Amino acid sequence: MRFVDEATIQVRAGKGGHGCVSFRREKFVPRGGPDGGDGGRGGSVILKADSRLLSLYDFRLKRQYEARNGQPGMGSQCNGRKGEDLILGLPVGTLVYARDEMGEEYLLADLREPGMEVVAAQGGRGGMGNEHFKTSTMRAPRFAQPGEPGEERELRLELKILADAGLLGLPNAGKSTFISQVSAARPKIAAYPFTTLTPNLGVMIDEYDPDRRMVIADIPGLIEGAHEGQGLGHRFLKHVERTRFLVHILSIEDVSDDNPWAGFELINEELRRFDPELAERRQIEVINKIDLVDEERLEGLRARARADGREVFFISARDGIGIGDLVAALWKLRDEVQVHEPLHHFVEAGNVDEEEFEDIEVIYTRE
Repeated sequence: MRFVDEATIQVRAGKGGHGCVSFRREKFVPRGGPDGGDGGRGGSVILKADSRLLSLYDFRLKRQYEARNGQPGMGSQCNGRKGEDLILGLPVGTLVYARDEMGEEYLLADLREPGMEVVAAQGGRGGMGNEHFKTSTMRAPRFAQPGEPGEERELRLELKILADAGLLGLPNAGKSTFISQVSAARPKIAAYPFTTLTPNLGVMIDEYDPDRRMVIADIPGLIEGAHEGQGLGHRFLKHVERTRFLVHILSIEDVSDDNPWAGFELINEELRRFDPELAERRQIEVINKIDLVDEERLEGLRARARADGREVFFISARDGIGIGDLVAALWKLRDEVQVHEPLHHFVEAGNVDEEEFEDIEVIYTRE
């Protein structure tokens, strides 16, 4: 699996260059005095949100990062060169955790927008040369400041996908088939549970307004006990936390006549145990695979939904039945939901290395 959403790395900023001890030596200029230059500041380690990145996979391969040191000062009041900063690109939505002097972990940065930057380790200051220490009583100082060491930190990186809508459901509910119908992507589809092993990130573009976009995150199937680590849910439930609303898809195969909505309630209970606020997020309920039942049972379920006061969309993702009404409802809810954080990390398909991120789908709707 190439999708990695957690990593721990060590970062170290560059050391500052030493100040120079030097005296002016020039013909016809006796006792020229101190002219030692300052050392250059060490390079800093900077973390930057990059919308082209979708995984922390690279940080599992390499865990130590170090910026360049500053150059020492020189004579003739020449200052040393500043060390080059090291800029590390991280996926949008990455949380960066560090530890304080007491060893307590705290949130250093939340890279929620493309281009956001944070200095993870500050470069050390360069030392001052001996020209700064001359006084009326000490005209020939023979010392200079050493450069300061750069900061060194252990960082824990945690990726939480940012999206407008999060697709939830039991395994084999047809979420990947739904995405293949509303987009040009072709995710893996098979008739067995847990076909989707990693979150798929998609972008839907309104065919009437290309500037109107919606980010959708397809989360691997959840089962009972997901909040305790059962199945794949415990690892990927956190990605649902940063979605504006949820699209809950249930296969009609999992619908019983006694309690048709038990599948919805099961997943909602898992959400509630994982994060009570998450369970209160607005949802769109969908029953998929209606092509597998006759019209009489389908009408019975529709009548039951009306009687129970539930707005349920009945679709067949495979045959495209009901997809149009569901997509319209998604756009409507997206516009209604209060915007708490900007979601402008729309990934350009041409910027994705398909070989490196072969398990992550970047999805655009067909016009």
